[in-house]
Amino acid sequence: MDRGTVGSANRGRLRVEVRTEGPSEVVTPAGELDHHTAELLRAPLEDALDQGRARLVVDCSHLEFCDSTGLNVLLGARLRAEAAGGGVHLAGMLPVVARVFEITGAEAVFSLHDSVEAALSE
Repeated sequence: MDRGTVGSANRGRLRVEVRTEGPSEVVTPAGELDHHTAELLRAPLEDALDQGRARLVVDCSHLEFCDSTGLNVLLGARLRAEAAGGGVHLAGMLPVVARVFEITGAEAVFSLHDSVEAALSE
């Protein structure tokens, strides 16, 4: 089920697509995830969790930037997903985004995968 793109033209720095793949909700942010755009990712993650979809795969292959606000959105989703018996799987991170996770130590609390396919097959 494809629910399209979340966001608006005036916040064009981030687009988020959501689709369901078996037991997983695949969320694909594209662009820059920061203080100004974080809500565009938070909303679909929370919607999925509110609907009982606790296994979230975030396709980071089109994410060009992530600051601490974006990181906090993902950490918050991870806590909620784990409390519901699921988790957050990050896939296909570009080096510039992976560096933020490495520097902060956040890479240790997420399941990291080379691709969405790898995340879905785990």
